[in-house]
Amino acid sequence: MHRHRRHLGAIAASLLLVQAVHAAGNQATTHDAVTSAAMTKEAPISMNQATMNQANPFFSPSTLPFQMPAFDLIRAEHYAPAYAQGMRQQLAEVEAIASNPAPATFENTVVALERSGQLLTRVGNTFSNLTAANTSDELEAIELEMAPKLAAHSDRIMLNDKLYLRIDALHEQRAALGLDPEALHLLERYHLDLVRAGAKLPPADKARLQAWNAELAVLATTFSQNLLKETNASALIVDSRAELDGMTEAAIAGAALAASERGQDGKFLLALDNTSGQAPLAVLKQRALRQRLLEASMARGSRGNAFDNRQVVLKMAALRAERAALLGYASHSAYVLEDQTAKTTVAVNTLLADLAKPALENARREAQVLQRVMDKEEKAEKGGLQLAAHDWAFYAEKVRADRFKVDEEQLKPYFELDSVLVKGVFFAASQLYGITFKERHDLPLYHPDVRVFDVFDADGEPLALFLFDGYARGNKRGGAWMSEYVSQSTLLGNRSLVANHLNIPKPPTGMPTLLTQDEVTTLFHEFGHALHGMFSNVRYPRFSGTNVPLDFVEYPSQVNEMWALWPQVLQNYARHHQSGAAMPQELLDQVIAAKQFNQGYMLTEYLKAAVLDQRWHQLTPAQAPQDALAFESDALTRAGLDFAPVPPRYRSTYFSHSFAGGYAAGYYAYLWSEKLDADTVEWFKQNGGLTRKNGHWFRQQLLARGGSADALQLFRNFRGRDASIDPLLLRRGLK
Repeated sequence: MHRHRRHLGAIAASLLLVQAVHAAGNQATTHDAVTSAAMTKEAPISMNQATMNQANPFFSPSTLPFQMPAFDLIRAEHYAPAYAQGMRQQLAEVEAIASNPAPATFENTVVALERSGQLLTRVGNTFSNLTAANTSDELEAIELEMAPKLAAHSDRIMLNDKLYLRIDALHEQRAALGLDPEALHLLERYHLDLVRAGAKLPPADKARLQAWNAELAVLATTFSQNLLKETNASALIVDSRAELDGMTEAAIAGAALAASERGQDGKFLLALDNTSGQAPLAVLKQRALRQRLLEASMARGSRGNAFDNRQVVLKMAALRAERAALLGYASHSAYVLEDQTAKTTVAVNTLLADLAKPALENARREAQVLQRVMDKEEKAEKGGLQLAAHDWAFYAEKVRADRFKVDEEQLKPYFELDSVLVKGVFFAASQLYGITFKERHDLPLYHPDVRVFDVFDADGEPLALFLFDGYARGNKRGGAWMSEYVSQSTLLGNRSLVANHLNIPKPPTGMPTLLTQDEVTTLFHEFGHALHGMFSNVRYPRFSGTNVPLDFVEYPSQVNEMWALWPQVLQNYARHHQSGAAMPQELLDQVIAAKQFNQGYMLTEYLKAAVLDQRWHQLTPAQAPQDALAFESDALTRAGLDFAPVPPRYRSTYFSHSFAGGYAAGYYAYLWSEKLDADTVEWFKQNGGLTRKNGHWFRQQLLARGGSADALQLFRNFRGRDASIDPLLLRRGLK
């Protein structure tokens, strides 16, 4: 699995209850003349507010291309007033809808809701993106302040009795309304969203729900901020160059620069990735340093310091369980999965259990091979050494190099960042979909490292704007993700403004950025999400782009990974950064042959994290544990996954997907989506691969439809049948 998290927006990320409310999220809108004159565009601004408008760039739509935020004008002090005014405006809009004396119609109620909250969306999208990609102490303070306010704002809409009665009345007569399929699906979604948010609860229970939602929003923000600070604070300081034996000169220079930037001249700093495993573990020859590095990674959030997340995790799990029970569900997982394609905890538990045993058996076989190599190299050690988690990557790289005659350092000179992006990622998209890209340098950006590209459709017409933010920073959260500043909607006349974010270590000035194979795959993966947003062609913002079930959203992005090793694409971008020579065919063949290598480890570490996510969120209120790490250990033992050489991809205290990223009870989604992905890869291969005909079919049947229809039906429309699991089992070396 690759380090990805879909951006869900400020409200949806913390609640998972309010995907229909676009305030401070991915989408937004305002209303039609049926309800009130105040809602024809955006609610009017008073004279004092009009004066403020001149100084606050959020108070009017951006005039930049694709409504790109005016990053050069935005200051921290603009957010709170814009949030406050945006919430006031949307509440006024919703109240006008809910109190409309005219009978409810699809236009004056549902479409009106789709048009509500444009100001709030402008500020919310920008703020939530920047707090992830370029935060500061000021932004973090605002984030903590706004979290409960945004949760309360969402609840005031989702728990509005009058609004629910109008939606419910329309839902009852939906068969007689003559709605087209997308409109009918929208009405059904709004009704379901309101019910799942608690609209039918009695007043006392609504009050409890609102209090819990506000508290959970603060806790999720606290978890995220703690993790960023802890990850920065846990970076490993190495005293001598000799300890870094095995790292390349470029990597050592980067470590020296990172240490110097923290006032540690003459020393070296190893920054931490968001996952348990760390890239230097594959090359560091000193075992003691490998152990220190992995221990530093896995201790995050549980050191007893100011950034300790153990109590945050316990409180969030307990509150989510309480909230689920209040809403009538056995657990938070049952609540979440009901609205996914998996539907039930039984289905997810069965998937994870069915794969756990063969994955672990595969990992144990791999461990035996690594142990034999370790025994040969360490035979001088008295009593011998046992393979540990901090040894795995180092010896796995040795085995891979021996078995396939290729190692990471041989590949990296052929994976220069700009070449991979332009001649790889963009080239594949151009060949498949006919789109083209042109970098521009005339727009303001929030950081000098960010790049911006115009995206043109096959007919030459503007399609989208794409931001690429590739380098790691101390004020940027870990991992890789796609987000949207503006979501496509024909109702609003919006086209997509999407962004990809990675955490590639930035080399010293003048040195090339050379990627690992995993980083190359991640680049293709995240751009698959970007394509999902760019190609969206829906009317209603509720369905734009990646607004699909969590266990479907990873599907198109995982499909896009296939082009990273597609010969036509690889030969175009995999060229030596100095000589320009293409990657030798022999090396290319070995890269492809090595694809199934180490699958036991990779699947087991993923399954451990997915199991933890489910165990935390299948708790009932009476089962709430008192010790986070003890619960974690017991959960893995009960799942038959207690194999120390393979740690979970994320431990609970730094598991952002589960406790800060909108994937609570949803981390299984990567594997669930991979079944669809593997079957789709087979379809592409059977139908000629990288062709415009294939790209057109995939775009029209899937990518363009967003969430406007049932997700699995969209797959059936594309594939002609349900997905087969055989391609996934073959890919994972389990068949």
